[in-house]
Amino acid sequence: MDLAPEQCRAARGLLDWTQEHLAERAGVSRSTVRDFERHRHVLHRATEALLITTLEQAGIMLLPPGEHGPGVRIR
Repeated sequence: MDLAPEQCRAARGLLDWTQEHLAERAGVSRSTVRDFERHRHVLHRATEALLITTLEQAGIMLLPPGEHGPGVRIR
C-alpha cells in the first residue's frame, strides 16, 4: 500500500503525535516526515514501510484510495 502525505498527517492527528515523535518511533529523521508531508519528496519504499508499520502498530488502519480517496481510522 502507498502512504499518502495526507494520510500520514491525519494518522498523526488521530494519535496526537508530532512529526518528531513519528520519526523517532519509525527510526527516520524528522525532516523525512516533514518533507514527505509537504509533498517535497517521495519516500523510498523501505522508509514508507517503516512509517506504515509504525502507524499500524500504534493502532492506525490505513484505508486504500477508493471513491473518496485514501483515508485513515483508528482501530
